[in-house]
Amino acid sequence: MQTALTRLVGVRHPLVQTGMGWVAGPRLVSAAANAGALGILASATMTTDQLRDAVREVKSRTDRPFGVNLRADAGDAGDRVRIMIDEGVRVASFALAPSRELIAGLKEAGVVVVPSVGARRHAEKVAAWGADAVIVQGGEGGGHTGEVATSVLLPQVVDAVDIPVVAAGGFHDGRGLVAALAYGAAGIAMGTRFLLTSDSTVPDAVKARYLAATVKDVTVTTAVDGLPHRMLRSEFVEGLERAGRTGALLRAVRRAAGFRRISGLSWSRMVRDGLAMRHGRDLSWSQVLLAANTPMLLKASMVDGRTDLGVMAAGQVAGVIEDLPSCAELVGRVMAQAHEVLDTLPRRDGARPPWAETCGAGPGD
Repeated sequence: MQTALTRLVGVRHPLVQTGMGWVAGPRLVSAAANAGALGILASATMTTDQLRDAVREVKSRTDRPFGVNLRADAGDAGDRVRIMIDEGVRVASFALAPSRELIAGLKEAGVVVVPSVGARRHAEKVAAWGADAVIVQGGEGGGHTGEVATSVLLPQVVDAVDIPVVAAGGFHDGRGLVAALAYGAAGIAMGTRFLLTSDSTVPDAVKARYLAATVKDVTVTTAVDGLPHRMLRSEFVEGLERAGRTGALLRAVRRAAGFRRISGLSWSRMVRDGLAMRHGRDLSWSQVLLAANTPMLLKASMVDGRTDLGVMAAGQVAGVIEDLPSCAELVGRVMAQAHEVLDTLPRRDGARPPWAETCGAGPGD
């Protein structure tokens, strides 16, 4: 299925596996890439040395294009960009809008720049700065999220920019891909659906928590870091919501100390990082610390399997996912269903659908 996205980045299918911290490591990324999707390696939870090793491991597992997700506001962003360029990474993905200068430097080196945004004005800004494409996430998406549903936000962004738009938030199957294409998107990005595959390194017990969740078990809370954060409801999250400011501050200090030991960051740097994430909001000191060490809360669940000590970021689709296919099985299933849906859409004049030439003759295309 050829779209503006597949032509831009050189993948077979218009599907993106998003860069989820502690989840999107070399095994998952290479499996997604080998299946024909665009795998995105999450680098925010890695040191620069770990990033270089991870990129090389992905390259040893696949010869397909893949990307790396970066924090544009990281103090060592320049070093990380240099690693990407040196190692020949095809795509740079960003959770926060990269600067005009950073975009220009990447494009000059031949790297495709694809920021993620949650509002039309942000898409317009990065498009004007030279971004090659944009991933737009609606409120159904996991992690930090907005309030506007994908079905409302996506067409706004498609109409506002003239670069390929990838839809994220609420997608898990071929029907969703067809819906996104109908809105004008060039493909879809999925996080939770790829997290729940056999190629994901998330502990089996944690995957079981996701599979057991209903749609009502996926909540949005500001208790973690003061920002809207979509995740599975758990005892830990409920404890944060019940805790007063003093109790929350004590919890935050304990977890910040743990993150400091792993990350090597100083207390002053962690506070600065937390303050930088406030985005003009009035956060308590516990929320400032939690904002700085949210990666530690994710690691507790996604790596250590301690759901009692961490958070489980989740899109609303977690409530409708029931199995753990391999990436190859997932991608094949999504594309087969998309072709089936497209083939059954009626034409009033009875002619061959216009997407038949673009999408190919069947699921194998």
